[in-house]
Amino acid sequence: MSTTASRPTPRATTTPGSPRPSPPRALPAPLHALHRAAPALLAYLAVRGTGLALLTVWAHRRHHGVWPILATQWDADWYLGIADHGYAHELGTAYDANNLAFFPLYPVLVKAVAALTPGTRASTGLAIAVVASVVAAWGVFAVGDRLYGRRVGIIVTVLWAALPVGLVQWMGYTESLFTALAAWSLYAVLTGRPLTAAWLAALAGLTRPTGVAVAAAVTVAALLALRRRFSVRTLAAAAIAPLGWCGYVGWVGLRVGRWDGYFAVQRLWHNEWDGGRETLRRMRHLLAYDPTPDLFLVLVTFTLVASVVLFGLSVGDRQPVPLLVFTAVLLAIVLGSGGVYFPRARFLLPAFPLLLPLALHLSRASPRCRALALAAAVAGSAYCGAYMTLVWPAAP
Repeated sequence: MSTTASRPTPRATTTPGSPRPSPPRALPAPLHALHRAAPALLAYLAVRGTGLALLTVWAHRRHHGVWPILATQWDADWYLGIADHGYAHELGTAYDANNLAFFPLYPVLVKAVAALTPGTRASTGLAIAVVASVVAAWGVFAVGDRLYGRRVGIIVTVLWAALPVGLVQWMGYTESLFTALAAWSLYAVLTGRPLTAAWLAALAGLTRPTGVAVAAAVTVAALLALRRRFSVRTLAAAAIAPLGWCGYVGWVGLRVGRWDGYFAVQRLWHNEWDGGRETLRRMRHLLAYDPTPDLFLVLVTFTLVASVVLFGLSVGDRQPVPLLVFTAVLLAIVLGSGGVYFPRARFLLPAFPLLLPLALHLSRASPRCRALALAAAVAGSAYCGAYMTLVWPAAP
C-alpha cells in the first residue's frame, strides 16, 4: 500500500467570516488537450520558424521575395486561379493545363475566407495553410500520444515538421489542410468516433486525390467494427467516408460529359497508375546512369525508399489497421503513379504514421542521441526547404 494512502488530507484553515476557498477546477477537455499538446505545437512552430528564417536570408541574398515563393507560385497559382475564375468547362486537349485536376475544398475556403477578411486571396490562402499546419501538427501529436505516450507524440510532431519538404506546410498548397483532416480522422477512428472520422474523411476526399486513402482507412475500420458488433452509426460511417472523393470525381465526369472525365484529366497531366514501372525507371536512371544527379531528385528518391522501409517497420510494430491502410494506399498511389517524379516527396508529406517507428526508437534513445538526431533533421529540413524553392527550377 502506498505510504500516502492513509495520510489525512490537510484542511485549509480559514478565519471566521472569510470566504471558503473554492476547490481547483479541472480544465475543460479541449483546453486540457491543448495544454497537453502545447510542447509539441511550440516545437513545431520553432522548427518551421527555423526553416522560414533560413529561406528569408537565402532569398534576400539572391534578391528574391519570400512572400511570392510561399503564396503565389506553382500549385498555389492554380488554386488561386480556381478561387478567382472557377473550373474549366471542358476536357480540352492541352497537356498540363486543365484545372479540374485540383480538388475544390482549399480554393473554396480561400474564396470564402477572403470575402470576409482584408487582404488578397493569396495572403488568405497562405494564412489558411499555416493555420491548417498547426492543426495538423496537433493531430499528429494526438495520434502519437494516443498510441505511445506524450514523448513519442512530441517527437513525431518534430519529425513531421522537419521533413525535407516540410516548407510546403507553410506554402499555399493543400498538404497542410489534407494532413490536418487525415490526422484528426484517424484519431477519431482510434478513439471510437466513427461518424466524426467519416465526415473528416469526406472533407479530405474533397482536398486531394489521395483523400481516397483516408476514406479507405475509415471504411475498413468501420467494416471491421461491424464484424464484431452491428451499429447503424458505424455502417453510416463506412458509407460517408468516400463521399467527398467520389462526389468530386463524379462531378468532373458530369462537367466534361464522360464517365471517366476525372481520369481523362489526369492523363492530360501524365498521371496514370502503372504499378510503379515509371518510378523504378526513374530511380534506376538517377542512381545508376546519371553522373551528376540533382540534389533535389536524390532527396526525392531517398524519401521514397525510406518510406517503404518505414512502412515495413510500421507493419512490424503492429500499428492499428486504419493507420496501415492509410499509409499503404497512399504509398500505392504515389509509388504506382506514372506521372511526374519530382513532387512525390511532397505527395508523401501527409503520411505521418510512417514516422511513428522512428519516433518510438528515438524516444528510447539517450537524450544526447535524441537531441543530435532531431537537430540534424531540423537543420537538413531548413536547408532542403530553401534549396527546393530557390535553386530547384520546378515546383517542390
